[in-house]
Amino acid sequence: MLWVGRGGRAAAAALPPSLSGSSALATVGGFVRYTDTPVGAYDEVLGMVGSRRGLRPWGNVAFMSVDSESSLVGGRTNWAMPKTLARFDGELGDGRLITANSADEPSWTVSATPRVKGPAIPLKAKATARQQFADGRVGDSLLSFPGRIRPALVTVGVSSAGPLPTWLRPGLHLGAFVEEATFTLGEPRF
Repeated sequence: MLWVGRGGRAAAAALPPSLSGSSALATVGGFVRYTDTPVGAYDEVLGMVGSRRGLRPWGNVAFMSVDSESSLVGGRTNWAMPKTLARFDGELGDGRLITANSADEPSWTVSATPRVKGPAIPLKAKATARQQFADGRVGDSLLSFPGRIRPALVTVGVSSAGPLPTWLRPGLHLGAFVEEATFTLGEPRF
C-alpha cells in the first residue's frame, strides 16, 4: 500500500546533504510485503521525498525499515537505502491495520489502514530513485513497477521523538492498495 502527502520544508530537510537545496514537492509513504526476492520474503515500511530536476521527477528514500537483515545489507550496499530493522504486526488488506516499530533507537512507530474505494486498475510506472552513497556520490536507479492497484484512502499513524512525523505526516491520505506488482530497482548510475 502507498499513500501520498504534501512536501514542504520539513520534507526537504529529510534529504541528504548532496540533495539539499532541492524542493520537496510531495512525500510517499508505504508498506510492502515482498514474497519473492533474492534474500527471501520480508516486510518493509518506507518514506520517500519527491522532487524534480528540470522536468524530470525523482524520489529519495529518506526512511526505510525492514524485518530482514539480508535485505538491510543488500539495500544499503547496492542502492544506499537507509534501511534499519523493524518489527511488523498485522496484515496488508482492505480495512486491516499494519504497524511497524523500530527495533533500535531512535524509537518510532508507523501504522496504516487502507480503505479501498474502487476497482483494480492496471498501472505501469517508472521513476528514478536518487540516493546518496557513503562516499558522497549520488546514484540514480530506475524503478519499474507494472502491477494492479486499487484507489484507497489510507489512515496513517506516525510517532517518533525524531523528525519523522514532521514530513511523513499522520492523518488521512490519498493512496493505493497494490493488489499485485513486480517491482525492480536497477543498478545505480553515477
